[in-house]
Amino acid sequence: MLLMVSLIFRFGRCWTAEGKPAPVALDLLDLDPDPLTQFQRWYADWCKVCPSDPEAMFLATSSPEGQPSVRTVLMRGLDERGFGFFTNYEGRKGRQLSQNPLASLLFYWPEPGRQVRVEGSVVPMAEAESDAYYASRPRLSQLGAWASHQSRPLESRHQLLERLHELEQRYPEVVPRPPHWGGFRLRPASWEFWQAGEFRLHDSFRYDRRESGWSILRLNP
Repeated sequence: MLLMVSLIFRFGRCWTAEGKPAPVALDLLDLDPDPLTQFQRWYADWCKVCPSDPEAMFLATSSPEGQPSVRTVLMRGLDERGFGFFTNYEGRKGRQLSQNPLASLLFYWPEPGRQVRVEGSVVPMAEAESDAYYASRPRLSQLGAWASHQSRPLESRHQLLERLHELEQRYPEVVPRPPHWGGFRLRPASWEFWQAGEFRLHDSFRYDRRESGWSILRLNP
Protein backbone atom coordinates (compact mmCIF):
# COMPACT_ATOMS: atom_id res chain seq x y z
CA MET A 1 0.00 0.00 0.00
CA LEU A 2 1.42 3.34 -1.00
CA LEU A 3 1.30 5.92 1.74
CA MET A 4 0.66 9.38 0.36
CA VAL A 5 1.43 12.52 2.35
CA SER A 6 -0.14 15.71 1.18
CA LEU A 7 -0.29 19.37 2.08
CA ILE A 8 -3.51 21.23 1.58
CA PHE A 9 -3.45 24.98 0.93
CA ARG A 10 -6.40 26.97 2.21
CA PHE A 11 -6.63 30.73 2.32
CA GLY A 12 -2.88 31.10 1.88
CA ARG A 13 -2.09 28.80 4.85
CA CYS A 14 -0.51 25.37 4.64
CA TRP A 15 -2.25 22.45 6.39
CA THR A 16 -1.22 18.83 6.88
CA ALA A 17 -3.34 15.91 5.71
CA GLU A 18 -4.37 15.44 9.37
CA GLY A 19 -5.92 18.90 9.37
CA LYS A 20 -3.26 20.54 11.57
CA PRO A 21 -1.66 23.86 10.63
CA ALA A 22 1.83 23.33 9.25
CA PRO A 23 4.70 25.57 10.33
CA VAL A 24 4.60 28.91 8.57
CA ALA A 25 7.30 28.98 5.91
CA LEU A 26 10.13 31.48 6.24
CA ASP A 27 10.59 33.71 3.22
CA LEU A 28 13.39 36.03 2.21
CA LEU A 29 11.01 38.97 2.60
CA ASP A 30 10.55 38.02 6.28
CA LEU A 31 14.23 38.60 7.01
CA ASP A 32 15.88 41.84 8.02
CA PRO A 33 18.81 42.89 5.80
CA ASP A 34 20.95 43.08 8.96
CA PRO A 35 21.57 39.66 10.57
CA LEU A 36 22.09 41.25 13.99
CA THR A 37 18.61 42.75 13.90
CA GLN A 38 17.16 39.45 12.66
CA PHE A 39 18.88 37.58 15.48
CA GLN A 40 17.59 40.02 18.08
CA ARG A 41 14.03 39.46 16.85
CA TRP A 42 14.30 35.69 17.14
CA TYR A 43 16.12 35.94 20.45
CA ALA A 44 13.30 38.09 21.88
CA ASP A 45 10.81 35.40 20.79
CA TRP A 46 12.90 32.73 22.55
CA CYS A 47 13.15 34.76 25.77
CA LYS A 48 9.34 34.76 26.00
CA VAL A 49 9.32 30.96 25.80
CA CYS A 50 12.41 30.23 27.91
CA PRO A 51 13.09 32.95 30.52
CA SER A 52 15.61 30.70 32.32
CA ASP A 53 19.13 30.98 30.81
CA PRO A 54 17.99 32.03 27.33
CA GLU A 55 21.62 33.11 26.72
CA ALA A 56 22.81 29.50 26.50
CA MET A 57 24.71 28.76 23.29
CA PHE A 58 26.93 26.00 21.96
CA LEU A 59 30.50 27.07 21.26
CA ALA A 60 32.59 24.91 18.91
CA THR A 61 36.36 25.35 18.76
CA SER A 62 39.16 23.34 17.21
CA SER A 63 42.76 22.51 17.91
CA PRO A 64 45.44 23.48 15.35
CA GLU A 65 45.32 19.83 14.20
CA GLY A 66 41.58 20.08 13.51
CA GLN A 67 40.26 18.19 16.55
CA PRO A 68 36.85 19.76 17.30
CA SER A 69 35.45 20.45 20.74
CA VAL A 70 32.03 21.82 21.72
CA ARG A 71 30.43 22.96 24.96
CA THR A 72 27.65 25.20 26.27
CA VAL A 73 28.52 28.74 27.36
CA LEU A 74 26.45 31.82 28.13
CA MET A 75 26.23 34.79 25.80
CA ARG A 76 27.37 37.85 27.74
CA GLY A 77 26.76 40.78 25.48
CA LEU A 78 25.87 41.22 21.82
CA ASP A 79 26.30 44.26 19.61
CA GLU A 80 27.70 45.19 16.20
CA ARG A 81 31.12 43.93 17.37
CA GLY A 82 29.86 40.39 17.95
CA PHE A 83 29.01 37.86 20.66
CA GLY A 84 30.73 38.11 24.05
CA PHE A 85 31.46 35.27 26.47
CA PHE A 86 33.82 34.72 29.41
CA THR A 87 36.02 31.82 30.39
CA ASN A 88 39.28 30.59 31.83
CA TYR A 89 42.03 31.30 29.29
CA GLU A 90 43.92 28.21 30.45
CA GLY A 91 41.02 25.78 29.96
CA ARG A 92 40.62 23.70 26.82
CA LYS A 93 38.53 26.23 24.90
CA GLY A 94 40.76 29.10 25.98
CA ARG A 95 43.87 27.27 24.80
CA GLN A 96 42.25 26.28 21.52
CA LEU A 97 41.08 29.82 20.83
CA SER A 98 44.57 31.18 21.44
CA GLN A 99 46.01 28.62 18.99
CA ASN A 100 43.19 28.69 16.42
CA PRO A 101 41.02 31.83 16.78
CA LEU A 102 38.16 30.58 14.62
CA ALA A 103 34.92 29.29 16.15
CA SER A 104 31.25 28.62 15.59
CA LEU A 105 28.18 29.27 17.75
CA LEU A 106 24.85 27.47 17.69
CA PHE A 107 21.64 28.67 19.29
CA TYR A 108 18.98 25.94 19.35
CA TRP A 109 15.44 27.00 20.20
CA PRO A 110 13.17 23.92 20.05
CA GLU A 111 9.84 25.48 20.99
CA PRO A 112 9.63 27.88 18.02
CA GLY A 113 11.56 25.33 15.93
CA ARG A 114 14.50 27.55 15.13
CA GLN A 115 18.26 27.58 15.29
CA VAL A 116 20.96 30.07 14.40
CA ARG A 117 24.54 29.23 13.47
CA VAL A 118 27.26 31.89 13.56
CA GLU A 119 30.83 31.48 12.32
CA GLY A 120 33.71 33.89 12.66
CA SER A 121 36.99 34.88 14.25
CA VAL A 122 37.48 35.27 17.98
CA VAL A 123 39.43 38.01 19.75
CA PRO A 124 40.08 38.69 23.46
CA MET A 125 38.04 41.44 25.06
CA ALA A 126 39.70 44.55 26.43
CA GLU A 127 40.93 44.22 30.03
CA ALA A 128 38.47 46.89 31.16
CA GLU A 129 35.51 44.89 29.80
CA SER A 130 36.64 41.74 31.57
CA ASP A 131 37.18 43.68 34.80
CA ALA A 132 33.72 45.24 34.64
CA TYR A 133 31.94 41.93 34.05
CA TYR A 134 33.97 40.10 36.68
CA ALA A 135 33.10 42.79 39.25
CA SER A 136 29.38 42.20 38.56
CA ARG A 137 29.57 38.47 39.37
CA PRO A 138 28.52 37.01 42.74
CA ARG A 139 31.38 36.68 45.22
CA LEU A 140 31.41 32.86 45.12
CA SER A 141 31.55 32.93 41.32
CA GLN A 142 34.54 35.24 41.53
CA LEU A 143 36.27 32.88 43.96
CA GLY A 144 35.36 29.93 41.75
CA ALA A 145 37.28 31.50 38.87
CA TRP A 146 40.39 31.24 41.05
CA ALA A 147 39.61 27.82 42.54
CA SER A 148 38.95 25.96 39.28
CA HIS A 149 41.92 24.81 37.21
CA GLN A 150 39.56 24.40 34.28
CA SER A 151 39.75 21.26 32.11
CA ARG A 152 42.55 19.76 34.22
CA PRO A 153 42.31 16.57 36.33
CA LEU A 154 40.81 16.95 39.82
CA GLU A 155 41.42 14.44 42.59
CA SER A 156 38.06 15.04 44.28
CA ARG A 157 35.32 17.61 44.79
CA HIS A 158 36.62 17.99 48.34
CA GLN A 159 39.92 19.27 46.93
CA LEU A 160 38.05 21.93 44.94
CA LEU A 161 36.05 23.04 47.98
CA GLU A 162 39.23 23.22 50.07
CA ARG A 163 40.72 25.59 47.52
CA LEU A 164 37.56 27.68 47.65
CA HIS A 165 37.74 27.88 51.44
CA GLU A 166 41.39 28.96 51.33
CA LEU A 167 40.54 31.67 48.82
CA GLU A 168 37.73 32.96 51.03
CA GLN A 169 40.33 33.50 53.75
CA ARG A 170 42.81 35.09 51.34
CA TYR A 171 40.29 37.55 49.92
CA PRO A 172 37.94 38.57 52.76
CA GLU A 173 36.67 41.60 50.85
CA VAL A 174 37.42 42.44 47.21
CA VAL A 175 38.24 39.48 44.97
CA PRO A 176 40.55 40.56 42.12
CA ARG A 177 40.06 39.14 38.64
CA PRO A 178 42.44 36.26 37.94
CA PRO A 179 44.91 37.05 35.14
CA HIS A 180 43.92 33.77 33.47
CA TRP A 181 40.19 34.63 33.30
CA GLY A 182 38.41 37.04 30.97
CA GLY A 183 36.30 37.59 27.90
CA PHE A 184 36.33 36.69 24.24
CA ARG A 185 34.26 38.09 21.41
CA LEU A 186 33.25 36.21 18.28
CA ARG A 187 33.08 38.50 15.24
CA PRO A 188 30.55 37.03 12.80
CA ALA A 189 31.62 36.38 9.22
CA SER A 190 28.47 34.37 8.43
CA TRP A 191 25.08 33.67 10.00
CA GLU A 192 22.64 30.89 9.18
CA PHE A 193 18.99 31.15 10.22
CA TRP A 194 17.09 27.86 10.17
CA GLN A 195 13.41 27.29 10.78
CA ALA A 196 11.69 23.92 10.96
CA GLY A 197 9.25 22.97 8.21
CA GLU A 198 6.73 20.19 7.75
CA PHE A 199 8.12 16.86 6.44
CA ARG A 200 11.72 18.09 6.84
CA LEU A 201 11.14 20.83 4.27
CA HIS A 202 12.94 23.33 6.45
CA ASP A 203 13.81 26.92 5.57
CA SER A 204 17.42 28.03 5.82
CA PHE A 205 19.09 31.32 4.92
CA ARG A 206 22.75 32.29 5.15
CA TYR A 207 24.11 35.81 5.54
CA ASP A 208 27.69 36.32 4.33
CA ARG A 209 29.72 39.43 5.02
CA ARG A 210 30.61 41.49 1.96
CA GLU A 211 32.44 44.79 1.58
CA SER A 212 29.15 46.53 0.90
CA GLY A 213 27.24 44.80 3.70
CA TRP A 214 25.57 41.37 3.92
CA SER A 215 24.40 39.05 1.16
CA ILE A 216 21.52 36.61 1.84
CA LEU A 217 21.24 33.20 0.21
CA ARG A 218 18.55 30.54 0.61
CA LEU A 219 19.95 27.05 1.27
CA ASN A 220 18.52 23.62 0.63
CA PRO A 221 17.24 21.97 3.81
